[in-house]
Amino acid sequence: MSAEGGTKAIVAALLANTGIAISKFVAAGITGSASMLAEGVHSVADASNQVLLLIGGKASRKAASPAHPFGYGRERYIYAFIVSIVLFSIGGVYALYEGYHKLSHHEDLKTPLVAVIVLVIAIVLESFSLRTAVKESNAVRGKQTWVQFIKGSRSPELPVILLEDIGALVGLILALFGVGLSWITGNVVFDALGTMAIGVLLVCIAVVLAIEIRSMLIGESATHEDIAAIEGAIKQDGTSVLIHLKTLHVGPDELLVAAKVGIDRSETGAQVAAEIDAAEARIRAAVPKAKLIYIEPDIQRTDAPAAEGA
Repeated sequence: MSAEGGTKAIVAALLANTGIAISKFVAAGITGSASMLAEGVHSVADASNQVLLLIGGKASRKAASPAHPFGYGRERYIYAFIVSIVLFSIGGVYALYEGYHKLSHHEDLKTPLVAVIVLVIAIVLESFSLRTAVKESNAVRGKQTWVQFIKGSRSPELPVILLEDIGALVGLILALFGVGLSWITGNVVFDALGTMAIGVLLVCIAVVLAIEIRSMLIGESATHEDIAAIEGAIKQDGTSVLIHLKTLHVGPDELLVAAKVGIDRSETGAQVAAEIDAAEARIRAAVPKAKLIYIEPDIQRTDAPAAEGA
């Protein structure tokens, strides 16, 4: 994923959510709508999340140190995981509470037209934010489906922004239905149910994000395409046999490659070193994010086939 593209999507979402949050809180104060209040808190949570993603991106660029020799690339995963917690607690749980409170204390809406106008404007603004995220994602998604892109991405920013923007747009539509039906029928139960539906939506998105980012935190291998490219680069000169290969993302844009290759027992140390250097250069050319490469030579055995694979 392009870091620049991810940052652009984050900034677009941050600006949209900040403006939307202010308008929602004003409308909630005027109308007394629980849906509007829940949506205001939702936008604050989203804006806070985008700030966290920007902080994580900056922290991940710190130079490696003796205590952290592989750098700080995983900072982006940590901050993205915090995003899922914020979305669950501040966004989802609060909306569920507010919806329950509204069901328990029936408070009529005042000037619901204001809420409807704000929600329609927010839907338009959120659509532009989602459009930016989709455009930046399409630049790196290739032929993957959206589900495959979100599950297979090794960079957290664009999947997080995509899910947040989709959740925000669906949440606004739910709020619009809740406020609209309460206005038409005079029954505030619809507003409360709309608020609770927003809460369920946000909790579900937060759980999906937590599951996906947890996998990144534990440590994911390179994609199938990158593994195939690395294997091809090692075998390209025909002098080495790949015994086994392991890869690990130490950050979204930094890949660790560890390989054991079989060499002919007649080769000299200088020849082996030259072959390893050449293989490393080919790997970096094929997969630029492979910045940490360790190749272990072993005597090629003729009595058993090499076991290849990740």
